Amino acid sequence: MKIFHSINDFSSTKKTILTLGTFDGVHIGHKKILKKITKNTENKKYESLVLTFFPHPRMVLQEHSDIKLLNTIDEKIELLEKIGIENLVIHPFDEAFSRLTAEEFVSTILVDRFHIQKIIIGHDHRFGRNRTANIDDLIAFGKEYDFEVEQISVQEINDISVSSTKIRNALLEGDMALANDYLGYDYFLTGIIVKGKQLGRTIGFPTANLKIEENYKLIPQNGVYIVKSIINEQTVFGMMNIGFNPTVGGQKQSIEIHYFDFNADLYNQKISVSILQRIRSEQKFESVDFLKEQLGKDKKAALVYLNKF
Repeated sequence: MKIFHSINDFSSTKKTILTLGTFDGVHIGHKKILKKITKNTENKKYESLVLTFFPHPRMVLQEHSDIKLLNTIDEKIELLEKIGIENLVIHPFDEAFSRLTAEEFVSTILVDRFHIQKIIIGHDHRFGRNRTANIDDLIAFGKEYDFEVEQISVQEINDISVSSTKIRNALLEGDMALANDYLGYDYFLTGIIVKGKQLGRTIGFPTANLKIEENYKLIPQNGVYIVKSIINEQTVFGMMNIGFNPTVGGQKQSIEIHYFDFNADLYNQKISVSILQRIRSEQKFESVDFLKEQLGKDKKAALVYLNKF
């Protein structure tokens, strides 16, 4: 997949079949649309293209927006590449871009830059300055500039909307089964392993501390989870705590993973952690000994869960 970090950077000798949107989560609803794109380009006559934006438009247009996203940019790239998209344009969204008129957007970007053959878009899509243009306007532009417009059905759009909302709510409630079902994959966190207080190793549960740089990434509800990672081409399972470590007076939220039957120096490595299931809420214990006892129970519960597969 070719990645372009601006519309102006894109170039191709072929016409494109494209869609556009935030595609946060790249979930099962999104995949229906993306597969339409790849299906349309199977004959290699045209190239598939996804136009997305960063920052998220709500971050720019809504002051003090606290929106949390399901994917970082790197995670989204990884997911789109797996689907088989040939070109991804991640355009920097700003107020100047939001002020483009509908005709400017169509003529200078879709036609002149992307050499559009077809756009696949939702029936409720609005675009142009103040979002004044609608699907009927786009169809009219298509006739004027000689490109096709394929509308995504109301049902498919509803599926996307429902999926995104349910995924966010499920993650905030710690319901990994529901979130992962709507995503079509296990929700994952990506970050760098950094040094922590190293308390875990003193009680027999050494942990890797995951630091996520992107403050817009949605973190699931505090608690203990069963997880897996691919480390050095090896699948490693473990359990992860998201929370404040109240038993030892923690003040800041941390993400700590204890991997089972695994011993390696992970400091400064970039790791992805897939979250399989939630075990329990975070608790404050009377002592570190009680915490150690509970961690033993958590590990047993995790191993019972993993032995089912």
